[in-house]
Amino acid sequence: MDFGSSFIPVQIGGFSFRLTETIMDTWVVMAVLIILAIVVRIKLNKFTEVPESGFQNFIETIVESMDSFVEGNMGKKFKYFGNWFFGVFAFILLSNLSGLLGFRPPTADLATTAALALTTFVLIHFMGIFTAGKGYFKGYLEPIPFLLPLNIISELATPVSLSFRLFGNILGGSIIMGLIYTLPVIVKLLVPAVLHIYFDVFAGFLQTFIFVMLSMAFIGDKIPEEY
Repeated sequence: MDFGSSFIPVQIGGFSFRLTETIMDTWVVMAVLIILAIVVRIKLNKFTEVPESGFQNFIETIVESMDSFVEGNMGKKFKYFGNWFFGVFAFILLSNLSGLLGFRPPTADLATTAALALTTFVLIHFMGIFTAGKGYFKGYLEPIPFLLPLNIISELATPVSLSFRLFGNILGGSIIMGLIYTLPVIVKLLVPAVLHIYFDVFAGFLQTFIFVMLSMAFIGDKIPEEY
């Protein structure tokens, strides 16, 4: 689903499809992340046991921070989820910040946020079944079997709320910034910088943090305490 994103019609052979602005901006974000990953991988060969450079300190700090964050929300046993959530965090944050460069943030498209939310949804139930086995499905009958339909609806609401929360906040900021740029020149010279700091930087980081934190909480909630 695409709200307000322009597209380029493409035809290859007998097939035709739309190359949307969201797809192209997502490719840019992915390319930047891949380049950064390659740079870090090359630099890893020069890392020492005791950090001797600011770059190594920076990389180790953000990795350890994410691992600690995951451990605090999901437990030490599931610390390995830090790799996954770091990737999700980096993609969403860079997507949100792309508005600073004039791009339409990929997260301002419901298709992008829905895909991210559905991934979380799959992980939620995969980890529930993996850790609780057949007992996982009994939880849908609690506290009484009569509530089974409501429990199912509650689970289905999770990806909906996750996707719309991120999508709505980023799209709202993009719309407001678009309206600001239609105002007189004097306004465009004074106002946009402040609003970009709020909508792209502050709100962008906040919504990234909320999405990742809620994803961890939802997944961790399905893992039995005794596991």
